[in-house]
Amino acid sequence: MVPISVVYQGQLRCQATHDNSGIQFITDAPKDNQGRGESFSPTDLVATALGSCIITTMGIRARNDNVSLDGTTIAVEKHMSTDSPRRIAKIVVHLVMCQGISKEYRRIIEQIGHACPVARSLHPDVALEIQFRYPD
Repeated sequence: MVPISVVYQGQLRCQATHDNSGIQFITDAPKDNQGRGESFSPTDLVATALGSCIITTMGIRARNDNVSLDGTTIAVEKHMSTDSPRRIAKIVVHLVMCQGISKEYRRIIEQIGHACPVARSLHPDVALEIQFRYPD
């Protein structure tokens, strides 16, 4: 269990604390939903969690296999529903992989990325597109 504390600060803003480390961050409701949009929204964090979970789980396997993923970049797009209720409709994750990953190894780490814990935790109604691009 990882304890996390959240304090509502008013005006649709929260301060979250990772209790074990003391690291804190602020969330804001987005501008299109009555907020200030000055920080990540809660749904932004879901999309961010997916991108970082994909590369983290891939990184665990790669480290165990003595393969470096250093320099891999990720861009995440979160698409909200246009109908009610408001929800995440789709998340697109674009990974630009670093140099030097063999064609044989690509299949292995891509399968791991698609099966990361966050991807497995999202509701099946959330469409996921995970795209890999290799430099060679």
